[in-house]
Amino acid sequence: MKIAVLISGGVDSAVVVDRLYKEGHELHLFYIRIGMDNDEGDCSAEEDIEMCTLIARKYNLPLKIVSLHQEYWDYVMAYTLETVKKGLTPHPDIMCNKIIKFGFFEQRWGKEFDKTATGHYASIKEIDGKYYLATAKDPVKDQTDFLAQISYDQLSHIMFPLGTLSKSEVREIAREAELPNASRKDSQGICFLGKINYADFIARHLGEKEGPLIDIATGKKIGTHKGYWFYTIGQRKGLGMSGGPWFVVKKNIKDNVVYVSNGYDTRLQYGRTIPLEQPNWISADPFETISPAQLSDKIEITFKTRHSPEFLTGHLIKGSDGLKIQSDVDVQGIAPGQFAVIYTPDHNLCLGSAMITVNQSKHRHRRSARPDAPVKV
Repeated sequence: MKIAVLISGGVDSAVVVDRLYKEGHELHLFYIRIGMDNDEGDCSAEEDIEMCTLIARKYNLPLKIVSLHQEYWDYVMAYTLETVKKGLTPHPDIMCNKIIKFGFFEQRWGKEFDKTATGHYASIKEIDGKYYLATAKDPVKDQTDFLAQISYDQLSHIMFPLGTLSKSEVREIAREAELPNASRKDSQGICFLGKINYADFIARHLGEKEGPLIDIATGKKIGTHKGYWFYTIGQRKGLGMSGGPWFVVKKNIKDNVVYVSNGYDTRLQYGRTIPLEQPNWISADPFETISPAQLSDKIEITFKTRHSPEFLTGHLIKGSDGLKIQSDVDVQGIAPGQFAVIYTPDHNLCLGSAMITVNQSKHRHRRSARPDAPVKV
């Protein structure tokens, strides 16, 4: 096949190149620049491009550096700031995949190829002639939760060659192939920030506004903060208070109040009901596929509310008050604005995701901060 390979300079995408090259495909390498041309979000682009160039030379393949600077700012970064300003918790990585890598890139360059391959740890399974997003072999590295907002059209044009490999196997392949980045460390954090601290980035664009930190158990003020937008539900680090651990459990956006709770076991940090809005089902509506015989409005699922190798069990419920997850176990730090990612009961297939909302009955008709962008191939 004629394949566009998205490479980043890291070992994962380099091993994708090695595997597909040895299978005999016609490969064209692409590096997407998304950091802005200033001190915000350089993503160490020059170092990455140098590594990509070495990979391209090793296999004698064409490398094209494409820019989606402005699109990243207009959609992903703007979405992040808008979401934070509303007191919600954004997920820029999930939006980058949906809008940038499999949105704008596909429309402008990827559509010219049979497939687009990436170094994501995920798989694609074909069942009865239809594609489904499936979890990777390596449960720790699995990235299906970052892909849970893509469309079926996007899924149909993607390849994930690392889905059947563990991270240790990927490193071993890289060493055996003598790839120049075989020992390069994995990137951490949000890419567009580069070396910039997240709090500094938020402060630069939203400023600071002092407000009270309230112990939700006693109602007493125990400190001050610099603005509710610096905090997310479930957050522990960065509160700057002694006698902890302290956790953020609630925010009053109107009055700029952040409520915190002390200790690990308090019930105030947990919940079992997760209200959802704007579901994105990748291949099919789970209410029609998991239990088609009874067409139930309550189906058994597994799910995640944060990036973790652990799956939680529960039920997805469609009722008069909207869509929600009823978890079988306590869920810590349910953060509105984040995504609940829905899987089959055996957690082999990722069905899609929905945004966690503040109050389903009150807000389900309100437009969220999620941006619109091209998604079709």
